Amino acid sequence: MRHIRWTVTVIVLGFVIEYVVLPEVASARKSIRLLGKVNVAYLLLAVALEVLALVSYAGLSRTVLYPRSPSRFRLLRINMATLAISHVLPGGTAPGTALSYRLLTDSGVPGSTAGFGLATQGVGSAVVLNAIFWLALVVSIPLHGFNPLYGIAAAAGVVLMAGFAGAVLLLTRGKSRAVGFIHAIATRLPFLRADAISDLLQRLADRLHELTDHPTLLRRALWWAAANWLFDAASLWVFLFAFGKALLPIDLLVAYGLANILAVIPITPGGLGVVEGVLIPTIVGFRTPKAIAILGVISYRLVNFWLPIPVGGIAYLSLRIGSGRRNGSGTVTPGADRAPGGAWPARSPVP
Repeated sequence: MRHIRWTVTVIVLGFVIEYVVLPEVASARKSIRLLGKVNVAYLLLAVALEVLALVSYAGLSRTVLYPRSPSRFRLLRINMATLAISHVLPGGTAPGTALSYRLLTDSGVPGSTAGFGLATQGVGSAVVLNAIFWLALVVSIPLHGFNPLYGIAAAAGVVLMAGFAGAVLLLTRGKSRAVGFIHAIATRLPFLRADAISDLLQRLADRLHELTDHPTLLRRALWWAAANWLFDAASLWVFLFAFGKALLPIDLLVAYGLANILAVIPITPGGLGVVEGVLIPTIVGFRTPKAIAILGVISYRLVNFWLPIPVGGIAYLSLRIGSGRRNGSGTVTPGADRAPGGAWPARSPVP
């Protein structure tokens, strides 16, 4: 099965490169003179904005893992290692999530907290992206008309939002029934321990209650998720501006949201080829010269997709080398935050 997935991925990637990316690059070569006119200061600003996006995502991680979160710097390295593996292996975010879970538990985060945090981080971030995309569409459609791709992305967002809302209601309002239902199903399936599954679901529901019971914490998580996407989109905008095009922010958010929502489909690692294949023609459709769109998107993807691979490899090595001496790093020892009787101690919900 793994070999089949790899084969399909290589074929699709080859198709995208052959029929989408290479023709655009060939067109860019005709306007290579733009490289000589690029504003280096803006390129550096774009890189700095991408760094801020990564720092914001680490802030989101710290929030959803509260109060068992490792230090900010350690979380940033874990996220970079996760990005690196997700950008190399096919299968969507699954390989990166598995690595992140292992690194978090190695850092002293309980398994249920790590699982809840990763699930909340991924789904919550996707919900915020869809909200940004919808808001941009509301403003953009009267100005530029409707594109069928917008409907596909919006429909995918509706399904995601409905599933997320249903899961939240199930685990907060009907926790007992949900646990009983899952336990009944698990008892009928081989190789599953019904009690262990029920216990895990109970702990996840408790973690969700902790998050929803602290409005400040929830607002902080939404803020970090929005900051991550907006800083990343701003980086793309500045890359385009460095080559001479000031795209309207609403137009940029539509193209950016569309590309990132469609890139969730696990065809290629990190949406390689999909993001470029959607961003370039969509930005060109917003009256951007093709050469500027190609050079801006390629520059952005060099920093957004390719740079995290070596940086994430270095981050992973630093985590492995320092795994035996984490005292003083900010990592919380399992159980250290428990008050007598197992309850969480009274403390501010803000990380």
